[in-house]
Amino acid sequence: MENNNVPKHLYFYSVGLSYKKADAEVRGQFSLDAVAKTRLLEQAKTEGIESLIVTSTCNRTEIYGFAEHPFQLIKLICDNSNGSVDAFQKVGFVYKNQEAINHMFRVGTGLDSQILGDFEIISQIKTSFIHSKSMGLANTFMERLVNAVIQASKRIKNETEISSGATSVSFASVQYILKNVEDISNKNILLFGTGKIGRNTCENLVKHTKNEHITLINRTKDKAEKLAGKLNLIVKDYSELHLELQKADVVVVATGAQNPTVDKAILNLKKPLLILDLSIPKNVNENVEELEGVTLIHMDYLSQLTDETLENRKLHIPAAEAIIEEVKEEFTIWMKGRKFAPTINALKEKLNAIKMSELDFQSKKIADFNEAQAEIISNRIIQKITTHFANHLKDDDTMVDESIEWIEKVFKIKAS
Repeated sequence: MENNNVPKHLYFYSVGLSYKKADAEVRGQFSLDAVAKTRLLEQAKTEGIESLIVTSTCNRTEIYGFAEHPFQLIKLICDNSNGSVDAFQKVGFVYKNQEAINHMFRVGTGLDSQILGDFEIISQIKTSFIHSKSMGLANTFMERLVNAVIQASKRIKNETEISSGATSVSFASVQYILKNVEDISNKNILLFGTGKIGRNTCENLVKHTKNEHITLINRTKDKAEKLAGKLNLIVKDYSELHLELQKADVVVVATGAQNPTVDKAILNLKKPLLILDLSIPKNVNENVEELEGVTLIHMDYLSQLTDETLENRKLHIPAAEAIIEEVKEEFTIWMKGRKFAPTINALKEKLNAIKMSELDFQSKKIADFNEAQAEIISNRIIQKITTHFANHLKDDDTMVDESIEWIEKVFKIKAS
């Protein structure tokens, strides 16, 4: 008896939100720290998700993965963050199949970055993939796609000038300080948080301000000491944060804390203070602006600062896009062949099963039935039919996913 169950069909999705539609406060609600990412992957495994990776940076929280419906992936984000489905629907995006692939290429190559040409996201994608693979949640398709995006990113870095010049959120913050703080080399600068953005900001501060009064504070003191040792800076204990805030003229906050760590309650100021919050979620409570002399600048504002460097980078977008198309074409050729081969094999098996059933029936019904000749003829017919389907799936104009789904439904087959 034939199996009439139509197999479930999985689609490749990219779901998430970014700086394009979600401000820093909303992005903070959907932010995922290391523990939350692991919890999300464990939940995905429990819920039968085959393959996915999750990234969460100051600019975006995104999942790339396979599901029957995008809500399965949206739910994973909402279940493991402080974000809600209602909030996601207002600012989130859903890309499917080729659009999702296109999106990953643009994100991984810096074309979708808040500051054009910022390649920090590619290391996040690499790390996310390694994490998923270690938990058995990265299939061959995902591995090939991530490697293709990494390849495109490397080529764009090496073959274009889209990342030339010093431009990043950390550099923009230092530019802002230089333009807005007089006599910066003699001011007290406090850097709170020594993650990636904190480290980059610190290096830029040392390089461009010529300041010898930079103090580092980090919850984990040895990380701050490691950075301070390289740059010959001062390190203070986390317990001394409130004291160092009173001494500072400029404070740069770049922590990964999920709740504000600086608010007006711990500030007892006797002079003006500039605070730059480079954290997602925001780590400086906006109530600090109620205090006289406090100026609070968030990274979203800094990211809007454009200069000649950014304008020059835009000139290299066409060259970067051409490289993406080249690499993507190679990936598409591999993907199409890999995608439809199991369906064609399953179709051939199904047609052979029909053939065997029919030959058995006719051999009993017809007295002088020539089974050998019938076998030869039917095999040739099966070969011609499957070749027609294969040629259709190879065609550049074919919607491969939809065609595969149609073939599997019509013939009630499931590709292995």
